[in-house]
Amino acid sequence: MDDLVTGEAVVLGLRTAKVPSRALAIALDLAVETVVLAATTTVVLTAVPGLDEAAAAAVVLGLAVFFLLGVPVLVETLSRGRSLGKLALGLRVVRADGGPVRFRHALVRGLVAVLEISMTMGAVAVIASVVSPQGRRLGDVFAGTLVVRERLPMAARRQSDLPPVHPGLLHAIGEHLVALDFSAVPDGLWLAVRQLLGRLGQLDPAVAEAMAGRLAADVVGRTGRPVPYGVHPAAYLGAVLTERQRREWERAAEAARRQAGAAPFAPAAPFAPHGGVPVAPAVPATPPLHPASPAPAPAPASPPVPPAASGFAPPA
Repeated sequence: MDDLVTGEAVVLGLRTAKVPSRALAIALDLAVETVVLAATTTVVLTAVPGLDEAAAAAVVLGLAVFFLLGVPVLVETLSRGRSLGKLALGLRVVRADGGPVRFRHALVRGLVAVLEISMTMGAVAVIASVVSPQGRRLGDVFAGTLVVRERLPMAARRQSDLPPVHPGLLHAIGEHLVALDFSAVPDGLWLAVRQLLGRLGQLDPAVAEAMAGRLAADVVGRTGRPVPYGVHPAAYLGAVLTERQRREWERAAEAARRQAGAAPFAPAAPFAPHGGVPVAPAVPATPPLHPASPAPAPAPASPPVPPAASGFAPPA
C-alpha cells in the first residue's frame, strides 16, 4: 500500500498492484496485441502478394513494432494509464506523485518493456517488482510511475464506511459548527476534503482514517477549535463541509434578496401609436425674445365714458 499525493483525476491512498495482478494484465494485453498483429499481418501479405522476402520481413517487423510498442504507448497516453488488461483488473498507471501519466511516461515504459518483458519473457520485470517495496518494474523506475489498484474488494469498501456518531453528540456538534469561523480555511483544503469524502468508499480503511485525521487537524488549525470528543475525523469533516455549504447558500439567498429590493423603479415609456419608437409628449414652443428689444407692455384699457344727461353720447 502506498500513500500518494492527490493529482488531477487520481485518488489518494489506493493500493499498489501486486505482481500476480500486473502479470495477468500484461498477459491479457499481449494476447490481444498478438492476435491483432497476426490478423493484420495476414491481411496485408494477402492483399499484396507480389512482395519479396525482404519486403515481407520489413512489413512484418514494422507491424510488430507498431502493435507491440506504438499501440501500448498510445493506449496508455489516451486512457491515462489504463490498458485493456489493466481495465479488466481494475489497475491504473499513475505518476509517482499520484498524477496521470503523459506521453513521455508511457513511451519510457514501453521502450523498457521491450527489454525487460519481451526479450526476457518477463523475468527481469518480475524480479524488479518483487524487490521493489512498491512493486515497480524497471520501466516504472525510469519513467517515474506506479501501478495502483482502483477497485477494492466489497469487504474493504464496507469497512471504510463512516462510523456512526453517538446521538448524544449531535447537539454538541451542532453548537460547535455554528461557532466555527471558516474565513481562514483555504479553498485548496476544502477541495481536499471533498475529494476524500467522495472517494471514501474506495480507500483502504487505514489509509482513509489517516488521511481524514490529517485533514481534520488542518481544519482545526485554521478554525482554532478542536474536534469534539468521540467524533470520527471523517464524520467531522462531512459535518464541517455541510455547515460551510449551508452558510454559502444563506449568503447567496441574502444577496439575491438585497438585489431584488434595491432594483430602481423604471417608469413606462410613452405609448407609440404607430408601433415605432415611443414619442415624447409635445411641448408648446414659445418664440424666443431678442435680448435687445424687450416685449412692449400692453396698453391700459380706456375707462368707459358715462352717457350724457341729454342722451347724446360723444363719439369715441
